[in-house]
Amino acid sequence: MSAWVLPDHIADVLPSEARHIEELRRGLLDTARSYGYELVMPPLLEHLESLLTGAGEALELQTFKLVDQLSGRSLGLRADTTQQAARIDAHLLNRRGVSRLCYCGPVLHTRPDKPHATREPLQFGAEIYGHPGIEAEVESALLALECLSVAEVKDVSVDLADVRILRCLLAGSGLGREEVHSIQDALAAKDESALASLTQDLARHTSDHLQTLLRLYGDIGVLDEAHKALGSVPGVSDVLADLRALASRLQHSRITIDLADLRGYAYYSGVRFAMYAPGASDALVRGGRYDEVGAVFGRNRPAAGFSLDIKQLVSVISPRPLKAAIRAPWGQGVGTDEAIAALRRQGETVVCVLPGHESEVDEFQCDRELLQVDGLWTVRSVQLSEN
Repeated sequence: MSAWVLPDHIADVLPSEARHIEELRRGLLDTARSYGYELVMPPLLEHLESLLTGAGEALELQTFKLVDQLSGRSLGLRADTTQQAARIDAHLLNRRGVSRLCYCGPVLHTRPDKPHATREPLQFGAEIYGHPGIEAEVESALLALECLSVAEVKDVSVDLADVRILRCLLAGSGLGREEVHSIQDALAAKDESALASLTQDLARHTSDHLQTLLRLYGDIGVLDEAHKALGSVPGVSDVLADLRALASRLQHSRITIDLADLRGYAYYSGVRFAMYAPGASDALVRGGRYDEVGAVFGRNRPAAGFSLDIKQLVSVISPRPLKAAIRAPWGQGVGTDEAIAALRRQGETVVCVLPGHESEVDEFQCDRELLQVDGLWTVRSVQLSEN
């Protein structure tokens, strides 16, 4: 095997895509800042017990592990930044009121989490801590939609669900964790026969309600159907009201609702949203409420937010045009250097052609050139080749 062959699902990012990724990263961070989110930069690796505390089995399987040569302790390379942001909120900031935090950095996965995915996503996320009301989910979803707009993603659809529905239906059932997970999987797979088998020993009304849940998917009208069918179950009406409140604020997006979709059941504690776009094989954004995320750090603060992979985002949107630039001669004296420096101070990209070379820059479109005319340095447009 060649020494320069990279591991599976790991790839170099070449200039055109790298430029697009970096421009998006800046745009998303600026968008989060405009909402009042503060940037944090957690470390790429931590002591394993801190990194995985309360993270669940799925994240542990996705985490690369190594031994610290200084201390001999086990370290982990983060597979998700949410836990770290919760730790920062709980221990380092320790604020009483609301905290809005955002982050952007690489995470590493032991295996791709979806077909054709990278094992080194560039994760951008925004979290809001300290507010238990639906307003936090609304703000998170609106910020996520604005981020997709900044990325020029078109025709976004938003899928809504809420893990509390199942918890309300199973309250008092006495089922163990594994049994609940099996029911969750059957609901997510829309497997009616498996669900019937798993719930045959439950009270008849509970089993019937769970079967009804399988059919509660579609547009906003699903919430009315759910209220008629399940509204008598304690707690369900409040959940449906939260979903309706969120959907009403996202009225300019296409909304779908699937009350049996319980992906992330063990992670989320309330409303869950996912955002899709044409050309994307999976959700571009996932988010919602996850109040339990900070409990293991000693502060069980309300929390809501979302995350996305900028590399995935770039793969489904149109490439950006080349950046306009000015071609300039190399080293023709102080006057040339001063003219070039002045242009760069104005925000222009100036590419100096090295002696013996034509401009071979692929990532800039040199649509102008710096010329000396009548003793003065002047920028003039150049005729670009159609090829």
